[in-house]
Amino acid sequence: MSRPVTVGVDGSPEAVAAAGWAAREAVLRGVDLRIVYADQWPGPVAVQSGSPEARRRWAEELLAEAAGAVRREHPSLQLETRHRSGQPAEVLADEAAGAGLLVLGSRGLGGVRGFLLGSVGMATISVTERPVVLVRAPGGSAAADGAAAAPAGPMRGVVVGVDLDRFSPPLLDFAFQEAVLRGDRVLVLYGWSIRPVVRDASALVAAEREMGPDIARRLTEALGPWRREFPSVEIVERSPIGGPARLLLHAADNANLVVVGRRTRQGSLGAHIGSLTHAVIHHCPVPVAVIAHG
Repeated sequence: MSRPVTVGVDGSPEAVAAAGWAAREAVLRGVDLRIVYADQWPGPVAVQSGSPEARRRWAEELLAEAAGAVRREHPSLQLETRHRSGQPAEVLADEAAGAGLLVLGSRGLGGVRGFLLGSVGMATISVTERPVVLVRAPGGSAAADGAAAAPAGPMRGVVVGVDLDRFSPPLLDFAFQEAVLRGDRVLVLYGWSIRPVVRDASALVAAEREMGPDIARRLTEALGPWRREFPSVEIVERSPIGGPARLLLHAADNANLVVVGRRTRQGSLGAHIGSLTHAVIHHCPVPVAVIAHG
């Protein structure tokens, strides 16, 4: 049985956008949609201070509204709603374990919005090994980050950031599979740098001239398996000098989805999302897929 696409909702504009994106993804994948609300997530003050019955009614109305909006856009999509009790990260991690994809609303700077404020959203990403996609509301706080939200219209491509020194096949697998679903292209981006002591303009030009061709060749060779497995997908390869996060955010202007990774290895303080993924989550105006890898 195919795993459903699961989305967390809380009534915020970001959650509404996430539910819409998740529904479209479920249609593309040919799977069911699962809409989840956990009643220990912060909601309106009146609801949180009300009786258990009032909270239950509010949750049911929220889920019914979210389901109704999806059904109006996708009347043939099979969906279910779930109202669960529990700590948000635990609920989401449990739901993600049985899902093909978990979708959450994202505010950008300030972390994940609504009931996923601060450490809760990051904890959810850190403890699940399933792909998580963060979606912003159209015209939301992306503008505050200096970039407009992606306009409505045709899908414009999938951007994936790679590291040639620590290559991660799961990121590319996800990016190419998403491209196949949409008949879209994949932009594979690798940003590299030279030692800080020689970072003047002439040194950068010389380094790119001398080292660039070899790095481009290595990238092409690394992508060989995906080129053979996905012959119908157009691949664009770029390996300029520059910070990976800045390059990914720039490429997002012409993308529909940006794919980044997080390592599953545990550090002394637990799982870490990584500085690049943090930067992209907080600043990227288009949906961001976070893929766990070894």
